[in-house]
Amino acid sequence: MHPASADGAPPTADRDRGSGTVHALTLSLVLGVLLVTVLLLAQAGVATHRAGKAADLAALAAADVARGLVAGEPCGAAARVARANGAQLELCELVEPERVVVDVGTEVALEGPLARFGAARGVSRAGPPEDP
Repeated sequence: MHPASADGAPPTADRDRGSGTVHALTLSLVLGVLLVTVLLLAQAGVATHRAGKAADLAALAAADVARGLVAGEPCGAAARVARANGAQLELCELVEPERVVVDVGTEVALEGPLARFGAARGVSRAGPPEDP
């Protein structure tokens, strides 16, 4: 038989008192960490999508210039389009031998805690349609 406390309850009942608060705080902390992780992954995904979109558009613009459809210099056009889409051009090459196909690479800087992982990158190739 257990000795009773002053209020008649067994002494082991007091050991669990307040444990619900600790469990609620722990669960809140875990959910907060998961939410921050999901938000950071979403931010990285958006930056990667922006880099890919900028690379696609820059490659198309450079290919149009390389084919003579638009006046100018292909890599200059690619750099302008990449900048207009929030990216920086890091690669622009005309593919030999015809030099009408263009390879383009872009990067979008990650911000906040993700900045230490480098930039999000996109690559693309564009040129004239192939003959059937």
